[in-house]
Amino acid sequence: MAHGRTNPLNAHHDDAPLTFGIEEEFLLLHPETSRPAAQAPLVLRTAAPAAPAAGTLTEEITRFQLEAATPVCRFADQAHHHLAAARRALAEAAQRHGLGLVAAGCAPYGTPVPLPLADKPRYRHISNRFGDLVESHTVCGCHVHIGMPDLPTALAVSNHLRPHLPTLLALSANSPFYQGRDTGHASWRNILWSRLPSSGPPPLYRTPDDYHHAVDALLDGGAALDPGMVYWFIRPAPRLPTLEIRVADVAATAEEALLLALLVRGLATAALQAVADDRPAAEVPDRVLRLALWRAAHDGLEGNGVDTTTGALAPARALLDRMMKAALPGLDACGDTTVVTGLVDRLLRCGSGAHRQRAAHAREGRISDVTALLVEQTRAPLPA
Repeated sequence: MAHGRTNPLNAHHDDAPLTFGIEEEFLLLHPETSRPAAQAPLVLRTAAPAAPAAGTLTEEITRFQLEAATPVCRFADQAHHHLAAARRALAEAAQRHGLGLVAAGCAPYGTPVPLPLADKPRYRHISNRFGDLVESHTVCGCHVHIGMPDLPTALAVSNHLRPHLPTLLALSANSPFYQGRDTGHASWRNILWSRLPSSGPPPLYRTPDDYHHAVDALLDGGAALDPGMVYWFIRPAPRLPTLEIRVADVAATAEEALLLALLVRGLATAALQAVADDRPAAEVPDRVLRLALWRAAHDGLEGNGVDTTTGALAPARALLDRMMKAALPGLDACGDTTVVTGLVDRLLRCGSGAHRQRAAHAREGRISDVTALLVEQTRAPLPA
């Protein structure tokens, strides 16, 4: 059975840096109990006057989640302005109602049963189709959109970005706690999200038909209701002329979200040059890539990762160095090298989001201390 295909990508490009945008998902928690607070509509109404500076502020699938999306950006300072404004607007609105806005991949105490779904037919359809798997939608990610000229180019860039997914995940890992305990994983969000049948690394594409056939297979098999539910960690965005990279946990701070976005844009810019030079992408087998993604979710930035070129273990920071070298031509072309290297240095000094959460918990063994840190970090800059 044939299904409607996604609109072809049609962004215009010139010699200026690639356009990009950032979507961040947040949690609303009760600061006293660390439990989710189903007050998203109220907080959004309160934050609405700040929307021009903050970008687009919307509901998510549950009433304890919110999303902020920047406008289309070309420059780092522009993106940072919108990221910080959105976090400030939502945090202040939440605080007015006695709630905390939290940038973490998972709610530290888990989610309530039954879930308080937002009042949209699509969300009810998802819940009816996938049952308890809907819990996987209660996690919070950071999605980076990169403007692309057309679908074939987007798919070629996806092929080149694919091997870097585990390192991007390790860099962003920010969800070690769930159900009130340490899960043993730096990104429990990735583990929960990976249960969905349409998630995971994208296929390696030979032609655009490969993409269309893969999407149709998920729709025909019932693994997705529509193209918007094709949740690969890289995908052509269903309704935008962009390539969407969606492997990362939501970042603890606006600076870490900016770092992720600029790195992705640098990698995409370098990939475009590789495509223009007719250099093939590394063909990492799915089994190696899935292993590397699990290891990145488990260890984060502080442990080991799987080298996707050899399948062997390597320090996560060494793999980050390698990714930085791959991104460097693109970072230089976009004028982002100084900003990115400075942010990476700061992140390595203070540790990943998962590391900082665990350090807060280790002091007294209280989840409330983790929540307090998360509320503070969501509005604060990355430590220098």
